[in-house]
Amino acid sequence: MASGATHAQDVAREALERLVVDVPDFPEPGVVFKDITPVLADHTGFTAVVRALADVGRAADGTVVVDKVVGMEARGFILGAPVALALGTGFVPVRKPGKLPRETHRVSYDLEYASTSLEMHRDAIAPGDRVLLVDDVLATGGTARAAHELVESCGGTVTGLAVLMELSFLPGRATVGDLPVTSLLAV
Repeated sequence: MASGATHAQDVAREALERLVVDVPDFPEPGVVFKDITPVLADHTGFTAVVRALADVGRAADGTVVVDKVVGMEARGFILGAPVALALGTGFVPVRKPGKLPRETHRVSYDLEYASTSLEMHRDAIAPGDRVLLVDDVLATGGTARAAHELVESCGGTVTGLAVLMELSFLPGRATVGDLPVTSLLAV
């Protein structure tokens, strides 16, 4: 995390350091999975991370500067929905193909372990909407870049990406380019 972190970000980082559990060899040998479910189960920790992520959608004076929060499947839903509530904005899910019932935009991209696609309803973001992307982890950056492209395909503008953790040994920041990234914990 960059210097100049807010008090809310410091509290959230401490909760993450205390509650995230490393799971070796998941989903494949050699990978250490960062399990956030203990954070979600802890009211104080969950509240701290939601507040810190929501602060990314506010100006320094506390004014909300986004119109929508987009959460990427699936842990981005768990985090993005309460962030949207905290900001008083709408929440838009970005889903795997075939999960949304109406006309969608689709973007394909590469993950750490495979290739996949994401979809978003074509009318989920209005032209000119300012959007905050929320997810659990920034790894290779493919998911964030795909979500960014989906928002832009609707005419929206992504103002930033807020994540619980950044896997700093992977090229996530390079992949998302000049998109402002707020990570509560770098590992």
